[in-house]
Amino acid sequence: MPAPILSALRSETGLLNNDPAEAATARISYTLAMPQPQTHYFEVDMRLQNAASATNARKNGYIDLKMPVWTPGSYLIREYAKNVEGFSARAGGQSVRAEKIRKNTWRVYTNADDVTIHYRVYAFEFSVRNSFLDDSHGYLNGASVFLYTDALKNQPLTVQVIPFTGWKKVSTGMKQATNASFTYEAPNYDILVDSPIEIGNHATFTFTASNIPHTVAMYSNGPLDYNAEKVAADYKRVCETAATVVGEHPCTDYTFLVHHTNQGGGGLEHLNSTTLQTNLSAYATERSYKGFLTLVAHEYFHLWNVKRIRPIALGPFDYENENYTHMLWLSEGCTSFYEDYILRRAGFHTPDDYLKVVAGDITGVENQPGNQVQSAAESSWDAWIKYYRPNENSANSTVSYYSKGAVLGTLLNLAILTGSKGQRSMDDLLRLLYTEYYKKQKRGFTDDEFRHAAEQVAGTSLTDFFEKGVNGTGPIDYNRYFEPVGMRLVNTGPPSTDGFFGASVTPALSSSRQVIASVRRGSPAEQAGLNVGDIVQAIDGNRLTEELSKQLAGKKPGDIVKLSVNRGGQPKELSVQLGTNPLLSYKIEALPNASESQKALYNKWLYIN
Repeated sequence: MPAPILSALRSETGLLNNDPAEAATARISYTLAMPQPQTHYFEVDMRLQNAASATNARKNGYIDLKMPVWTPGSYLIREYAKNVEGFSARAGGQSVRAEKIRKNTWRVYTNADDVTIHYRVYAFEFSVRNSFLDDSHGYLNGASVFLYTDALKNQPLTVQVIPFTGWKKVSTGMKQATNASFTYEAPNYDILVDSPIEIGNHATFTFTASNIPHTVAMYSNGPLDYNAEKVAADYKRVCETAATVVGEHPCTDYTFLVHHTNQGGGGLEHLNSTTLQTNLSAYATERSYKGFLTLVAHEYFHLWNVKRIRPIALGPFDYENENYTHMLWLSEGCTSFYEDYILRRAGFHTPDDYLKVVAGDITGVENQPGNQVQSAAESSWDAWIKYYRPNENSANSTVSYYSKGAVLGTLLNLAILTGSKGQRSMDDLLRLLYTEYYKKQKRGFTDDEFRHAAEQVAGTSLTDFFEKGVNGTGPIDYNRYFEPVGMRLVNTGPPSTDGFFGASVTPALSSSRQVIASVRRGSPAEQAGLNVGDIVQAIDGNRLTEELSKQLAGKKPGDIVKLSVNRGGQPKELSVQLGTNPLLSYKIEALPNASESQKALYNKWLYIN
């Protein structure tokens, strides 16, 4: 999840106006209404005042208005224009001609200085990357609702929200206009897109962290049981610990929009806010609650890593095209590393808890066949066509820049600790990037600049890390990184000694009709010719009476099982010779004779006093 440099920074770089003299008086305002929320339509009015010269409408006789095709932080072309209906325009009290000229662009034929555009947006996809409206609340991701014109992207604007009757709250990271109810101001379009809005009767609570006011807006579509005082205190611990990494908090306020639902989870970062989606039982058990705090830590940490510390490819925004980078393993993956590192530093994870997390991260990556096919850099670059569009072969051909990046974050942190003899860590690298590129040069960094900064902080060459870890697919010598802190990575063996089959079935189907959902690369199932989509009907001549995995339990490597399958309506018989389980299970344990210097570095690594 989740992005380019934003408005405050763009103003410093002189990117605000193509022609300040012409654009200075242009005004943009939006009105957002939802008179029938049960229909899932937002009604939007966009008004352009004194804009004819700035948009060249005076000369050309038309204005082009666009809808983004993606939202920063989520690297997929989502085609938000597909949800726009009823586009019309008026000028001088009269309708003016308008037509759609591209998939996301409408042309309004006028040279008037005061133009109002009206359109409707269908909003019924409940996720942090889209917008949603029903009879209980409204949620907006700005990229999916608000049109823009290129010439005025950097002009200040206002948004007036007209909540549905009986809805009394609006929560957003945008600044509220003075003496105007539910009216908000943004210095440019980037900030509008980067400020999600929650509308309804949601609960809210506040706390202060790092001397900055924080607001938490809590929407739930079912019963929710939590202790607001405890949750606020724990948010504070997470936020203040996260702030110690860079050592400076760039926000004047921060807003969490939290959706509690049983429709999945996730988060999306923004400049001074985030949207989190979790389940209704997030606070029910210690495990689920700690999982939720991990999400809080991840998205909050993005206010530094991604929103300000960023690869150069991720800003300024291009809302119409893919924005490619090889460094999502850093922007997303190393944020995944920090989510648990922050929880360790805040005292939510014990040292043993944290070691289990790290071992689990490595286990997951090493058990993915695609880890030997796709590098972390390639995974980052191909996010637009692969990560958000997985298929039945994705596990065989790809690796997640989140999971591989989390592992690489751990290794880079250890490499810096070791190279600097405990004087510096990954924190120092992020501080350098924040100071040099965000604050001083007011831009992102290139791949080479990042590598140079990392080696500068480590005080040593990181060739092995970059060539094998980031850009390669070969084996990583993990103990090269763990031994200096007196630890070692140990494979405890496969979770089962049963014969290995290497295919999974679609869940929730009856035991008598199971469909192959995935086939592992190099597995006995693949060698035997089993296909995704095959319907397994019998094993060894016996009709299935229970789940396939249960009927295979107890069989040994070398055993041959005969499957009767239906493939596209045709019967087929396959013989599968079970193999040895290739899956790994890692743990991190102490070296038997660790030196005092290794123990000291271990304590520094895990923040043990």
